[in-house]
Amino acid sequence: MVPSNQTTVVTEFLFSGFPQPEDGIFFFIPLLLIYIFIITGNLTVFFAVRMDSRLHNPMYDFISIFSFLEIWYTSATIPKILSNLISKQRTISMIGCLLQMYFFHSLGNSEGILLTTMAIDRYVAICDPLRYPTIMTPQLCAQLSAGSCIFGFLVLLPEIAWISTLPFCGPNHIHQIFCDFEPVLRLACTDTSMILIEDVIHAVAIIFSALVIAISYIRIITVILRIPSVEGRHKAFSTCAAHLGVFLMFYGSVSLMYLRFSATFPPILDTAIAIIFVVLSPFFNPIIYSLRNKDMKVAIKKLFCP
Repeated sequence: MVPSNQTTVVTEFLFSGFPQPEDGIFFFIPLLLIYIFIITGNLTVFFAVRMDSRLHNPMYDFISIFSFLEIWYTSATIPKILSNLISKQRTISMIGCLLQMYFFHSLGNSEGILLTTMAIDRYVAICDPLRYPTIMTPQLCAQLSAGSCIFGFLVLLPEIAWISTLPFCGPNHIHQIFCDFEPVLRLACTDTSMILIEDVIHAVAIIFSALVIAISYIRIITVILRIPSVEGRHKAFSTCAAHLGVFLMFYGSVSLMYLRFSATFPPILDTAIAIIFVVLSPFFNPIIYSLRNKDMKVAIKKLFCP
C-alpha cells in the first residue's frame, strides 16, 4: 500500500478466507495429496490416449485434451492455495491476481466449450452413426479442440483488461481463497453496479452451454432407449455415462459458484464451495474416465506395463 494524495493505492491483495497458519497444515496435506492425484491421474489419461493407437478417435482425443486442460486449470489456483495455507502472509500482487483470474477462467471456459463439443460428438455418434465418420473428421476435431482453447482464452481478455484499469484504493482483503471476479470487483473504488452486469454475462454463458449439453443428452438418451437389443443399449449408455458424469460435476460446481447473484453465504460455506469448484471435477475426472471405460483401462495398463 503506497500513500498518494491522502488515499492508498492497492498494490497487493490479502486473502481472508484461510484458517490460521497453525491450523492450515491440517488442510495442506490432504489438499497436496489431492493435487498430486489430479496431476498424475489426468496425465495418465492424457498419455494413455496418446500412446494407444486404438484410442485415436474423436471421443478419446477430446477426453485427452480435457484432461490436459484440467492439469493447468487446477495449477492456476491450488499451488497458491497450498502456499497460503502454511504462510503467515496470505498476499498476492495485483498483477498476480489478474493473471490468476485470467488463466483460471480462461481454462475453465475452454473446458466448458470442450464439454459442449464432446456432447455434440456423442450426439452425432449415437443419433447419426452412419454419417459420423464423414462429419467428425480428424481435421474438424482438431479445429474444434483448438477453437475451444483459443476462444476460451480470447473471450476473457476484454474483461481482464477492464478490471486492470479500475482504481483500487481502499480495503485490500479478498474474502475468498483465490482471486475471483466478484470479490475483487467489490474492492474497486468505483461504481460496483458493474458486478451485476458481470454476474448476468457469466450466468447467460453458463446456462446457454449447460442447455446445449442437456438437450444433446436428452436426445441421446431418447435414441438409446429405442435400441432394441439390451447389449446395444448398454454399450451406448456406457460411452455416454462418463461424459454425463463429468458434465454434471463441472456445471454443478460452476452453478454453485456463479449462479447465486446477490445471495450471500457464510464465509466458511463460501470457502467450501470454492474448494468444490476448484477440486471436485478435476479430482473425479480421471477416476470416471478410467473406471467406466474398458478400453481406457487396457490403455492405462499398457502404459504402465508395456
